[in-house]
Amino acid sequence: MDPVNLPMIRHWCEAMGDTNTAYQGPGAIAPPTMLQAWTMAGLSGFAGRSPAHDELFALLDGAGYTSVVATDCEQEYLRPLRPGDAITYDSLIESLSPLKTTKLGTGHFVTTRMDVRVGGEIVGTHRFRILKYAPAAQSPRKSAPPAAAPAPKKLRPRPVVNRDNEGFWAGVADHRLLIQRCGTCETLRFPWLPGCNACGGQDWDTVEARGTGTVFSYVVMHHPPFPAFDPPYAVALVELAEGVRIVSNVVGVPYDKVRIGMPVRLEFQVMDEELELPVFRAAEAGEA
Repeated sequence: MDPVNLPMIRHWCEAMGDTNTAYQGPGAIAPPTMLQAWTMAGLSGFAGRSPAHDELFALLDGAGYTSVVATDCEQEYLRPLRPGDAITYDSLIESLSPLKTTKLGTGHFVTTRMDVRVGGEIVGTHRFRILKYAPAAQSPRKSAPPAAAPAPKKLRPRPVVNRDNEGFWAGVADHRLLIQRCGTCETLRFPWLPGCNACGGQDWDTVEARGTGTVFSYVVMHHPPFPAFDPPYAVALVELAEGVRIVSNVVGVPYDKVRIGMPVRLEFQVMDEELELPVFRAAEAGEA
């Protein structure tokens, strides 16, 4: 593992648009959310890893649970990391759920935990949870539908709602795009976080976005195809008028006409009977 280092911290902050002075200069610390970055294996994979992980996934694949979707991750920070810190870690399979049936299919939730150390001291913990499943059409618990039966409607993946972001999704349900505002320094932040990344304050309230913005960056998704998505389609990083950025779809214009700087306006799109999401419609000239 490479030691914690300033170039990586600088690249991270540039990519995230994070200008916190705590991550700059001689006394810099690493952004806490970089915890996983210091332990990533790279394209060559993990060398010398215990075979337990591979054996578990092979057993699940052999039982028919060949599909995988990431569901959520949790991180706990015990002390700041500083340039020069040499990272070690232990990775273990923390839990394997009983058989669960979800809208995607039937399978098991697998939670892995990584304890990150510096000089033997635990400095942070990273938990990552996935669902290894058999797609609903071939789930071991369900018999195949009659040949003449219409294909079931494909549903978009459900967002993971937890204690840190439930207020955001409550706002979406009311057709309001809510942005967190630090109660100490009044810095706006998005996505929602339990604490301020500018001053560390824990108190916050919300402001409602006006709903106007511009395309800061975008990609066009062609492959791989996912159920309930119809490629090609544009996925944009939209900079709101309030200064924060959100990832969403751009609608109302062909995917190949999306451009950086394009003005967009917020709307809420019904995906199915249970899911409505904020998207951004290309605005007419002078509208945004």
